[in-house]
Amino acid sequence: MNVDPDGLAINTIRMLAVDAVQKAKSGHPGTPMDAAPTAYVLWQRFLRYDPAMPDWPNRDRFVLSVGHASMLLYALIHLAGVRTREGKEAVTLDDIETFRQAGSRCPGHPEHGWTTGVETTTGPLGQGAATSVGMAIAGRWLAATYNRPDFPLFGFRIYALCGDGDMMEGITSEAASIAGHQRLSNLCWIYDSNRVTIEGHTDLTFSEDVAARFLAYGWNVTRISDANDLDQLARVYREASSVADRPTLIIVPSHIGYGAPHKQDSPEAHGEPLGEEEVRLTKKFFGFDPDQSFVVPDGVQAHFAAGIGARGAAARSEWEALFLRYRAAHPSLAAQLDRMLSRGLPDAWESALPAFAPDPKGMATRDASGKVLNAVAERIPWLLGGAADLSPSTKTRLLFTGAGDMQSSGMQVAGQISEPAGRNMHFGIREHAMCAIVNGMVLTGLRAFGSGFLIFTDYARGSIRLSSLMDLPVLHIWTHDSIGVGEDGPTHQPIEQLVSLRAIPGMVVIRPADANEMAEAYRIVLGFKDRPAALICSRQPLPILDRNEHAPASGLAKGAYVLIDGPGTPAVMLIASGSEVSLCLAARKLLAAEGITARVVSMPSWELFEAQDQSYRDSVLPPSLTARVTVEEGSTIGWYRYAGSAGIVLGMHTFGLSAPIKVVAEHFGFTPERVAEAAKTAIARSK
Repeated sequence: MNVDPDGLAINTIRMLAVDAVQKAKSGHPGTPMDAAPTAYVLWQRFLRYDPAMPDWPNRDRFVLSVGHASMLLYALIHLAGVRTREGKEAVTLDDIETFRQAGSRCPGHPEHGWTTGVETTTGPLGQGAATSVGMAIAGRWLAATYNRPDFPLFGFRIYALCGDGDMMEGITSEAASIAGHQRLSNLCWIYDSNRVTIEGHTDLTFSEDVAARFLAYGWNVTRISDANDLDQLARVYREASSVADRPTLIIVPSHIGYGAPHKQDSPEAHGEPLGEEEVRLTKKFFGFDPDQSFVVPDGVQAHFAAGIGARGAAARSEWEALFLRYRAAHPSLAAQLDRMLSRGLPDAWESALPAFAPDPKGMATRDASGKVLNAVAERIPWLLGGAADLSPSTKTRLLFTGAGDMQSSGMQVAGQISEPAGRNMHFGIREHAMCAIVNGMVLTGLRAFGSGFLIFTDYARGSIRLSSLMDLPVLHIWTHDSIGVGEDGPTHQPIEQLVSLRAIPGMVVIRPADANEMAEAYRIVLGFKDRPAALICSRQPLPILDRNEHAPASGLAKGAYVLIDGPGTPAVMLIASGSEVSLCLAARKLLAAEGITARVVSMPSWELFEAQDQSYRDSVLPPSLTARVTVEEGSTIGWYRYAGSAGIVLGMHTFGLSAPIKVVAEHFGFTPERVAEAAKTAIARSK
């Protein structure tokens, strides 16, 4: 009997997904069942990907944006024989049998860093699609920067499998708009349109013409009529790879839960197990034994090995030979790539960090950030990024010779020709997509940054959170950090945003008090390899402290340090971050005039401080000194742990006010006099 190897492989993917969801008693079987042919043809016939070495730099990337269909990806990883760096199976059959259970490499949604073969964490819809745009931008930048005649080192493609939910999410629209504008011909989205979501069929909420929408974005749009027609799928993939001037959207109408006799095309197939009897009937439909589960028929894995395995190994081997020749011809560029791909930095890059002379008039820390960023980016060729249309305000434009603007080759912007190798990315007013795109750029090996006003982190929360969940060394630069924004008023004055960033596990938040602390902040965050950081910058000038009178700014590395103390034993401790540190120094002088000695602690980063040993933390915040005042122009949440039971927390309990900065500060009590009075109250409480 002749067995169709393609059909058997596709149906094996389907049955592994059905069995895993059924055993877990939770999950999403329907989309893996309908999209199995779509993903299979891509992997088996087109994807330049070596399962034996799934992290080689010029591999094609496959992103499962429809992350709830995770069993589709896990089945592909298992059947294709994807291996970890240690040579072990990335996803074993036991992992699939323990889908959604503790310790399994098959969690409910794909997690980058946990499961080899998962290019990015997905699940929140739209995130994968938007992140794939960052990968495509990074791929084009790598090619423009490092390819040389006879050395086409980089030319990989990015494929993202999307669903109806992705198409509804706003972040997808933001990212698609950027991709069309950037003419990312190395990007292909596959829209699995099964027209079902949790609440029902999509005609409840979604009636737009998606093809027309993407044509308006400047995409190439094509479609097939039958999701099970492998020849049609192959044709559109082949066509997509030949499009040289724009990204491609492939629309694939499908039937959710395909093959389930009573649940195909139903919402019940979307987000719950099929049920034991329906599973049996589905297995009969596909020619599988209804009494057996988690079956991988003989020959299926060998079939994958002869397809994606052999093709990927050959492509990877050819690339490695090319890179050896490239290393001989262009040793300095090869050395850059070695550093970049290991998340390293050039030797002695810190020597570029500027030092700032004392100045009582000072400098806004956003301005200091811009000066430091430009200095270090000139030394680190793969440090690049931009802002959500705010670089003149966030001071994140790279200005050194050769920085340039990152656009499609030959595109004319503001009268100047831009190139893909530019270092300044223009994200437009798209904060959410910006942060996802930056994630994609970092996943591809670059050190990328995104910037905007702190208040607008609310628009980007999902992407910011995923940078930390994936342990990515993303640099977030947020300015206009407090009620010090002044006249723009409460719509633009952050209150709860700072503490909400601190609440993200793994995120390091740093709010420097002056320009030299900002330089030290860059020293710390650029050294990270496995966690993101958020630099919080002031709009208004802050005094640049005289470090002959105050402790060195290098104390920032420990999160908090004694800025100034004595003479003698302090009676009270003033603790602050950012702009409020200078406020505490002014209050200290008022207290000194009354014979009260105060210690001032600069605490730019809770996370760095909490990472220190207890002896250091006690040296900065002695348990015996209970008279404490904390000061920050934001939410008071979290500060009580440092103020203690006798201490006083000065912060914001309401929204802000539209008025000049001095009026706003006086209105809310952020004055030296108020801090000094609070200090005296704290002293009285502690007795």
